[in-house]
Amino acid sequence: MDRRVLWVGGAAYPLENIVRVYTFVLRPRRADAVTRFGKRLSWFVLAFLLLTVVDELTGSSRGSDPYGGGGSDAGVLFGLIRGGLVIALIYFFAEMLGVVTARSHLTLAVETNGRSTALVTGPPELLHRLVHDIAHAIENTDAELHARVASLAIGNPGNYYFGDVVNMYGGSGNTGVLK
Repeated sequence: MDRRVLWVGGAAYPLENIVRVYTFVLRPRRADAVTRFGKRLSWFVLAFLLLTVVDELTGSSRGSDPYGGGGSDAGVLFGLIRGGLVIALIYFFAEMLGVVTARSHLTLAVETNGRSTALVTGPPELLHRLVHDIAHAIENTDAELHARVASLAIGNPGNYYFGDVVNMYGGSGNTGVLK
């Protein structure tokens, strides 16, 4: 009864709905993470400078007590905003560091004729063998396939490159892939 179904974790993929099975290296978007952090850093510096200029023009940071006992309410507010900006910058740096230090994964992808894609990981020999075994099971209705693979757990899928890389050169209405 389950002979024509590929189970990946708790998900069932009917073999007749599978359109492509392949292995690829799932790589983190390291350059994008560094660029995004650079943009955020520039906004942070701009906001910090603007806040400092406004603070100096209003004179709210000048109090009688150098330890903050005589500062105005505006000075306290500016201090809280500065602290929030620093916390946000630390968070953005940690987010970038998480992507930059993430490792690449050799991955087996099973795509269906819908929007579903299953991703699993394991030793390279196992994944390459599974591609052939799944393709054989799709072609031969009498074939049975039993395999155990590790699940792939990644924090934010947006931090990884998925699928083929397509370079389009010039014009509109392009319909080809140049590899």
